[in-house]
Amino acid sequence: MQLMSVQSVDRALQILEILARDGECGVTEIAGHLGVHKSTASRLVDSLEAHDLVEQNESRGKYRLGVGVLRLAGATTARLDVVQESRAQAKALAAVTGETVNIAVLSEGAALYVDQVATSAAVQSHNWVGQRIPLHATSNGKVLLAGMTDAEAKALLARKLPAYTEQTITAPSVLVAQLDGVREAGYVVVVDELEAGLTAIAAPIRNVHGDVLASISVSGPTFRLSGNKAEAATRELVAHALEVSRRLGWREPA
Repeated sequence: MQLMSVQSVDRALQILEILARDGECGVTEIAGHLGVHKSTASRLVDSLEAHDLVEQNESRGKYRLGVGVLRLAGATTARLDVVQESRAQAKALAAVTGETVNIAVLSEGAALYVDQVATSAAVQSHNWVGQRIPLHATSNGKVLLAGMTDAEAKALLARKLPAYTEQTITAPSVLVAQLDGVREAGYVVVVDELEAGLTAIAAPIRNVHGDVLASISVSGPTFRLSGNKAEAATRELVAHALEVSRRLGWREPA
């Protein structure tokens, strides 16, 4: 059964590649390309159509790529744009603060780290890129939560939340109550919640519509990133986050 499922996925991907190459194809043509019976090709096409990945041209009865492909491509493009447009600002922010800078986006109910700039002063050398980090215990996660409605945030937090340190907040009601403050301030400071001795400050990156597309953070040892240095890092962080947002088309309300 598992082999058949993998084979079906492989054939479905082949169909998308065929349509991307040829533009339009009928079921008989698709079956010929795949070397399978027409009924098998029809079932695969029906499944792809149910997810809007292919659509039928009613006048000719042939299939072409559907709007679902554009949706997936748009999500990927948005992430690539964030990394591309934020890279120079992340480097500048790391240079001026002397601390590690991370960029994160929402992915599968977690904060997916898509870029990182570390400095020689950074005590921690762990590379977070490609890893999903919990929303409730991180500054990037809380910024991403603040970009949602309270109802959306509650839905994501409606499960047993692990405590990573004694400072980790695990009560969904307390976390949701914090979000208005994050939205109003335009940033959040998280101290010792993911790791003891680690402080992180994060601010939102917005798209042209004002939606929170990603989060950018400065993180470092709590003994170093506190007091006046934390305040200065916060000002720099917010300024650099705004610049990335502007580059992505967002304009601050007058």
